[in-house]
Amino acid sequence: MLVIIGYVVVCVGVFGGYAMSGGHLAALFQPLELVMIGGGAVGAFMVGNTPKALKATVAALPTVLKGSPYTKDLYMELMSLLFDVLSKVRKEGLMSIEGDIENPEQSPVFSKYPSVLADHHIVEFMTDYLRLMVSGNMDAMQIENLMDMELETHHHEGAVPAHAIAKLGDGMPAFGIVAAVMGVVHTMESVGMPPAELGILIAHALVGTFLGILLAYGFVGPLSGLLEQKLDESSKMFQCVKVTLLASLNGYAPALAVEFGRKVLYSTERPTFAELEDHIKKSKSK
Repeated sequence: MLVIIGYVVVCVGVFGGYAMSGGHLAALFQPLELVMIGGGAVGAFMVGNTPKALKATVAALPTVLKGSPYTKDLYMELMSLLFDVLSKVRKEGLMSIEGDIENPEQSPVFSKYPSVLADHHIVEFMTDYLRLMVSGNMDAMQIENLMDMELETHHHEGAVPAHAIAKLGDGMPAFGIVAAVMGVVHTMESVGMPPAELGILIAHALVGTFLGILLAYGFVGPLSGLLEQKLDESSKMFQCVKVTLLASLNGYAPALAVEFGRKVLYSTERPTFAELEDHIKKSKSK
């Protein structure tokens, strides 16, 4: 919703200011300029990205219109799940969670937290490392290094759409200049026309530069920054799981291990110690 509101503000600010200064909005309506700018940008976008990057970008674009799913309630569910799993390990041993991590959808522990279970990426990340812990063949340092490498891969892969959109936005002013130059060429070949008509042609040509810059910095460029922020938000779930599991491997009790995980969250979504403790107590009573 904020994206749409932002676009409306951009349009009102730019076009409204132009109209208030006495400009004629009809002069800015140049669909052929948009065809040249949009067609050139989309073509270059296709040339400059692999099919995998194109697919990832197309899949990521609808998410900019959605709110963030990473709320305080979701983080409390995640940490309650981690607490339940680690408490079971502490009471019954690592082998007791083997069935839970092999089939989390049927696990009575995981099924208590449907919001977390719905995110198959975080569930897979969690169960993979719990499985390594159950194997008993890796120490905490080895698992931490492996986690770091996986998180780095996740970040690089998730950053592909943002980088692709950023490059698309960077190229749009140049395609605006291309459209303007084409307009000037058309004006020069019509030099025999009356001055008033030549002025209109020149104005149409200049609109190409205007549209290229407006589309780049008012519409396409901001999407890149938004996608990067969403990627950073999604990484916090993985970091929370990482820190909590490593704290458990280093011998900390489940309550303290979960507190380690709580501390890595952003302050805007981080529950207080009392809120998390109360949520864990309520989940235990279910």
